[in-house]
Amino acid sequence: MSAPGPRRRAAGGTVTAPVTRRTLGPDDFVLLVEAAVPDLDLAGWLAGRRAELLADLDRHAAVFFRGFDVRSADDFGRAARAVGPDLLGYLERAAPRHEVADKVFTSTEFNAAQWIPLHHEMSYSHNWPTHLYFHCAQPATGDGGATPLAAERVITPLIPAEVRERFARDGVRYVRNYGPHLDLPWQEAFQTTDRAEVEAYCAASATEFTWLGDDGLRTVARRQATAVHPRTGETVWFNHAHLFHVSNMPPEVAAALLREYGPEGLPRNAHYGDGEPIEDEVVGGIRELYRQHAISVPWRRGDVLVVDNFLATHGREPFTGDRQILVAMSDLYVNRSVW
Repeated sequence: MSAPGPRRRAAGGTVTAPVTRRTLGPDDFVLLVEAAVPDLDLAGWLAGRRAELLADLDRHAAVFFRGFDVRSADDFGRAARAVGPDLLGYLERAAPRHEVADKVFTSTEFNAAQWIPLHHEMSYSHNWPTHLYFHCAQPATGDGGATPLAAERVITPLIPAEVRERFARDGVRYVRNYGPHLDLPWQEAFQTTDRAEVEAYCAASATEFTWLGDDGLRTVARRQATAVHPRTGETVWFNHAHLFHVSNMPPEVAAALLREYGPEGLPRNAHYGDGEPIEDEVVGGIRELYRQHAISVPWRRGDVLVVDNFLATHGREPFTGDRQILVAMSDLYVNRSVW
């Protein structure tokens, strides 16, 4: 680790506290910024540094802040707002979460014994956050629980050319079924109990919808397979096909759901944009690429991680014991080419 830099005066004449900086992965992936003095407030340190942080994200894809004084969800929210003042809500949800402070949520509340494959946040949607913020309120009290990251600059070129070309041409077709006993209730996913609001959201996002029975909803949407970074201009792999595809479920669970509901009744599934099935080996290969090239940094209490959602994927390792990671999002990107 490099030695702390000298204290320097900011424009207003105050002395800024030193930090150390080093990369954690190969090819400049993930920058660790560590406070070199105790009790350094992260929100205060980030104030006025948005341009500097964006430049770091453009280069490293993720920035990990360690050793700063971040003790609560409100502290974390202030730090995130120092970068993205307008934090985002969470509509068209794919996982259960709880809001613990204004626009600060718990991370995905799936079974602790399961891996969450690496993915781009909300890449199944027509809009998504550009920046993600994670805060370790409680590291796992047992084993595991890290948040693995993979660099899309590494992954995208490794996907076979014929796969990239097929997806780029046709996109991805997502089918989701919401209900009280199947995946999420639509009221939780869309954060409303008003069907008219759901219908308006679907109409505005080129999403087909069908109400099923008393309390079920099916949506079908064709979305992008790749995305262009708004600042760097890079084209990166950007979709949820490998996560939503039926092959991502345990085989016995997939078989039972197929018997019960059929292929169009699964909680979620992904097809090529023309409706043809995606081969298991295609999405399985993508999941494996992410896993092979991921790096993990064990969480410490108070850590904050900022991720460029275009340039890096994130996931979750299984864990034991208690664990709480909080999440915030900012800088909504809308893909208007899907309609």
